Amino acid sequence: MGFKSPKETTCSVDNIGCSKVEMASGPLLALSFLAGAFIAFGGLLAVVVGGGVPGLLAENPGLQKFVFGAVFPVGLILVVVAGAELFTGNTACCVPAVLSKKASWLGLSRNWTVSYFGNFLGSIFVVFFLTYITGLLAADPWHGTITGIAEAKVAQDFWPLFFKGVGCNWLVCLSVWLAIASDDVVSKVLGIWFPIMAFVAIGFEHSIANMFFIPSGIMYGASVTWTEFFVVNLIPVTLGNIVGGALFVGGIYWYVYSLPKR
Repeated sequence: MGFKSPKETTCSVDNIGCSKVEMASGPLLALSFLAGAFIAFGGLLAVVVGGGVPGLLAENPGLQKFVFGAVFPVGLILVVVAGAELFTGNTACCVPAVLSKKASWLGLSRNWTVSYFGNFLGSIFVVFFLTYITGLLAADPWHGTITGIAEAKVAQDFWPLFFKGVGCNWLVCLSVWLAIASDDVVSKVLGIWFPIMAFVAIGFEHSIANMFFIPSGIMYGASVTWTEFFVVNLIPVTLGNIVGGALFVGGIYWYVYSLPKR
């Protein structure tokens, strides 16, 4: 099982970022819709499995968090291996190309805007048609789990959510980095699994995952409004995700390995 060095990985990301920034809006939106749906699948699986063990939560909450986090990575595995455009991963992947002046800031902003909107559409599709209409979470303990998650996510202040967003996307983008560094599918899956499991088990905040968790909770009767979802949670988490991916992964690795040396 071969792998790229950190410098080789950063060069690969540079080329990938150019492709992402130059992608036409139609394919970008379609692939972004898929990415939102894939992350929602991971969130739904995590609720069904991790939320289905209330006894474990009461007796061993750390293990329950691990179980919840252990199945969630299926979403990013699908994004990377099957191919899709995830806003949070793109916060890091597009930055080296722009900083190297191989792509434009306008193209980066278009990629981030379209992928974010597409991710939301994909997430809401899974929330409404595959989670709510099907009644998958209508019975306890899953009903209590999803409403509790939604209510907890809007019961926090701006800065804790912001920094949880930073920590989350730092790990998410590192998982993408490890996948790019890997030369075979098994290695890519393992590289994705560990950081994603870690951010979920820790309790960090992912803007696209929250597009599944909070709307699902709202539809199942959580004491959360759509305004609270967008303003209280999504804004600080999204900003934190941008910093975590663009600065701590894309920016730093570009500075170390791709910045022209004088």
